[in-house]
Amino acid sequence: MRPPLNGSSVSVGIKNMEEQKKTIGVRGLLAAAVVLCLCSVAISTEETKQKQLRFKENGEFKILQVADMHYADGKTTPCRDVLPSENVSCSDLNTTAFLHRMILAEKPDLIVFTGDNIYASDATDAARSLDAAFSPAISASIPWAAVLGNHDQESALSREGVMKHIVTLKHTLSRLNPAGIDLIDGYGNYNLEVHGVEGSGFENKSVLNLYFLDSGDYSKVPSISGYDWIKPSQQLWFQRTSLELQRAYMSKPEAQKAPAPGLVYFHIPLPEFTSVVDSSNYTGVKQDPISSASVNSGFFTTLVEAGDVKAVFNGHDHLNDFCGEYTGIQLCYAGGFGYHAYGKAGWARRARVVVATLEKTEEASWGPLKSIKTWKRLDDQSLSTIDVQVLWSNNTPGAGGT
Repeated sequence: MRPPLNGSSVSVGIKNMEEQKKTIGVRGLLAAAVVLCLCSVAISTEETKQKQLRFKENGEFKILQVADMHYADGKTTPCRDVLPSENVSCSDLNTTAFLHRMILAEKPDLIVFTGDNIYASDATDAARSLDAAFSPAISASIPWAAVLGNHDQESALSREGVMKHIVTLKHTLSRLNPAGIDLIDGYGNYNLEVHGVEGSGFENKSVLNLYFLDSGDYSKVPSISGYDWIKPSQQLWFQRTSLELQRAYMSKPEAQKAPAPGLVYFHIPLPEFTSVVDSSNYTGVKQDPISSASVNSGFFTTLVEAGDVKAVFNGHDHLNDFCGEYTGIQLCYAGGFGYHAYGKAGWARRARVVVATLEKTEEASWGPLKSIKTWKRLDDQSLSTIDVQVLWSNNTPGAGGT
């Protein structure tokens, strides 16, 4: 991300969100609805050679979130905002080393890169920078997914070009856009299903749904300054996808009474992050302004209305790493990961880990999701673990169950 642009983010409460949707264009919502209705809606069941994500035999699924690598040209790219003692020979390779360490320490089942993967304006060759940035995940043969930030396209490759390159790389589950939908704003809108343990009653059901969206870069509306936002066409795709997934999960076999939990990943935070800060009900730190769009697109309302989303994960503001609940959804930053990204000298680069755990059934098999837990790891000598917290549990009132 860059320093906050002119135009402060607007925090809008639940009561005002529907009005905000009208402000940025009811016509856009209607037009997007027509587009989606004319197209055959596919929910990530497109034919693919990619391996189906599923929970391990221990009933867990672990996700490593990597935010804001800002990778450029490797060893010739200097670090930013590090201590003088750390500055000697510090480069993009420190980012690569940190990712290698995280992979070895956490052994994630999926790595999610939440934008500003490269700092394209400092990259001599954007494609080569992308290859290098994702190389630890590729070399480890770990499935990974990526979305775009506001800096990934600032070179010879457009946003479409960047995403088209990403989807060609080994072991990625990233997609250019949803199958069967011809017109949708942005690039890198897709979802992934995580099925239950093989051999269990849930092996053919998605017990955890992951949604990825392109939050854009900068406003294209002359009268609106600042960062971009998630558009009506994307919100309608999310609504349709969430609804279909819920129907499948709540149908036989193993019909459930409540939807499978969902997690959402994109780069630029929603204005509602400000409401979390105002409540002081969060774990972690806030050291940056909340650099969301200066208008509220109503996407948070869309998430609340869907009923399945338990947490949203963003990057963008490198010195924020908090998680806090607002209207039933956890809003989480990862904290800055990359060494060519702005940071704070003496404040370690960091990554967020999320672990979803299944419920043990009476038959000693694995059932639906029991809980979602998170923590952060610091790039210090011992890869310190901090801020362990439970984001969601099916024991929470209103969480639902079988």
